[in-house]
Amino acid sequence: MAKGKQKGLGWKAFPHPDKGYLRTGAALAKYWPQLHAGDGEPFPDTARLTDLADRIPAVAKELGKDVDGVAADLQDGWRCFHAGDFEQATLIGERYPLLGATLANKASGIYATYLADDADKEAIFKQGAERAERAAAVLKDDPNAHYFRAFALGRLSQCMSVAKALAQGLGGKIRESLDRTLSLNPDHAEAQTAMGLYHAEIIDKVGAMIGGLTYGAKADKGLAHLRKAVELTPKAPIAQIELGNGLLLLYGDKKMAEAVSAYEQAAAMKPRDAMEKLDIEMAKAELEEE
Repeated sequence: MAKGKQKGLGWKAFPHPDKGYLRTGAALAKYWPQLHAGDGEPFPDTARLTDLADRIPAVAKELGKDVDGVAADLQDGWRCFHAGDFEQATLIGERYPLLGATLANKASGIYATYLADDADKEAIFKQGAERAERAAAVLKDDPNAHYFRAFALGRLSQCMSVAKALAQGLGGKIRESLDRTLSLNPDHAEAQTAMGLYHAEIIDKVGAMIGGLTYGAKADKGLAHLRKAVELTPKAPIAQIELGNGLLLLYGDKKMAEAVSAYEQAAAMKPRDAMEKLDIEMAKAELEEE
């Protein structure tokens, strides 16, 4: 695959390279259901792309005549993502504003969450939100087009003050996209996690009363979403980590023991790709701080 360079960012290398994360040849399709249990992204083969093109004229235009070539390119992009080459995965995704939006958004979003300099995070998440919004306007029934808008806006809000995030209406936009995602796929585990954190972070920022009246945020609903994500993806470290984070946001020290248990379960997992390795390292870091 051709290597490129993402402009404007000093991309850092994945710090935990492992040959086990390289899903060459048919291995990518074989492990795809495990690797994408959290987001439910369909495998980008020729059949998938042809189906989208048959239903959506803008996709057909983007796809052109080389369907096999685009499918192979997108698969290479996902190989880069799972192996930790987030820059190259983002570059490949950006070649296809519709078909590659989820790839670019997930790769750049995970990179920004764990590896990017603080000075770069806000720009990456803004770009991701805009990319997802453009894709969602066309791919109206694609859960991940909506989910990654919510993901990027949620991470963007964490880069801002509470007042600025609320003034920009980010809470409502996040909720809108998550509602749409879950209406399309109720078993979207990552969206279940994000919805749980939506409730938890709103309550943590503005309090239970204002959060409930203004944003519909409820502690019991938030916790239910977080537990649903664990139920859907019991082998995903991020589901356990965010359960722990949510418990602390909602209940503080009262739920410390349960939160620590969630972090411990995440830290003990075996990573299946670069993203999960970063998740697990974060869980270990949380335990060191407790």
